[in-house]
Amino acid sequence: MHFSIPDTQEFIDSAGNAYIGYNIHINGLFHCTARYKQLYNLHIQLSKDLDMLLPIFPPKKFFPLTATQQEERRLALEKYIQSIGQNIAINNSEILNGFLLSAQQESVNDLSEQETLDIFLMNGSNILLNITPEEHSGKVLKRVYKHLKLAEKYHFHFALFIIIQDESSGSIKILRKLQNFESPFITYKYMSSTNTRIVLRKNYWDTAYDIELLNNPVTLNLLYIQAAAEIRSGWISVTKKVQHQLENLQKSESKKEYLNVVRLLKYYGYIQFAPCYCDYPERSSKVLLAIGENELNLRVLSSEEHEIAFKVSRMRCWRITTIQNGTEHHKDNNECSLELSFEYLIARNELRWITIVSEQAILMSVCLQAMIDELLQKCVVGSKTQTEPGKSWTYIMRDGQSRTITGSPLQECVNNNHSKSGPIIKKLANKWSAVTSKKSDDSRSVIDKTQTMDLDVMENNVFRMIGDDDL
Repeated sequence: MHFSIPDTQEFIDSAGNAYIGYNIHINGLFHCTARYKQLYNLHIQLSKDLDMLLPIFPPKKFFPLTATQQEERRLALEKYIQSIGQNIAINNSEILNGFLLSAQQESVNDLSEQETLDIFLMNGSNILLNITPEEHSGKVLKRVYKHLKLAEKYHFHFALFIIIQDESSGSIKILRKLQNFESPFITYKYMSSTNTRIVLRKNYWDTAYDIELLNNPVTLNLLYIQAAAEIRSGWISVTKKVQHQLENLQKSESKKEYLNVVRLLKYYGYIQFAPCYCDYPERSSKVLLAIGENELNLRVLSSEEHEIAFKVSRMRCWRITTIQNGTEHHKDNNECSLELSFEYLIARNELRWITIVSEQAILMSVCLQAMIDELLQKCVVGSKTQTEPGKSWTYIMRDGQSRTITGSPLQECVNNNHSKSGPIIKKLANKWSAVTSKKSDDSRSVIDKTQTMDLDVMENNVFRMIGDDDL
């Protein structure tokens, strides 16, 4: 998970005393506001629960903080929470997930006991649910599955996503995947984007999983309507001949045959992103980026359009960096404020940093991580994370009151497939000692006259499954 604390708020408690609340963003979007003492209590409980050494927590101060000290504390808390966000074991902790869900619920006001929530399928049809705002994504998903009569063994193949979908043009833009540490209703209600909706989409990268799903009528229909939506949006390239063939199959309602054709098409199983900029193959290249089939794919938009594929198995690590406002690069790129940089084995014994500038950089990073987790899961026997049910922990509210909570969203998680990748990483890390690394000459010049500031520079060394022959 990518955490940040970009700013703070000042609150007044019931006794008239002022205190600072830290606005926590997860994967690029606001999630909750928490006090220092709440985060400190989280740290203490994680320390007791997890058999590992946690990052150092910013120390308490005995006197009121100056403005400079407040900013130093914000940065220190951000560094701390970014550090724990890079650890899969901590991310899978019941206590962390329960804390994030409770903090989100505490951060919003004016919630009714009962609300309605629309969950859409990719063809525009919707499922109307009566829910409580406290229900997290796992609970909402179970209710969707029950409505669709989806067999439990297929549950982890699907998940809830927030997207922007234009009904007239069919265009699709994925904003984020909903996680079990959040309430879909709260997250959706407080998003600033217009024309958003929560949809059910498949939640895997390896298209080989399709084969089993094609033999079940419910999963077949879900794959079919998603494929049709992605063709309509232009995500999947089709020739006129293939388009005519697919239209005939649609008319005859031959869903399985339709999917058998679509599965052979370019960019099936990929997520497409908005046009962005890259420093490869040359500085300031405008590109279309897609992620799927274990690669990050670039189509360079120039007079001689060509395609470049970066295999995730050759990525050593990556990081997210934020860019200061006021770029002078391109008029249509003023809103881009994030960079995704990854270190890539460009040739034998040569690593190179490649940088992409995009407002969707965090989503790209999340997609890479999910793809790698799926690959690692296949390589480690019994790699699915197990949680101990019924664990009790204490949540301290902003006003100082505390409540004991038993269990967490992870107990009802229906699509938690994180892998225990630590042993693999440790074993393979030594392979890199003979490989030289260099920055692209333009790695800090993708956008002219722009200063950068670290947002999440924890190098995510989670996947280095490169064979000895490559090195």
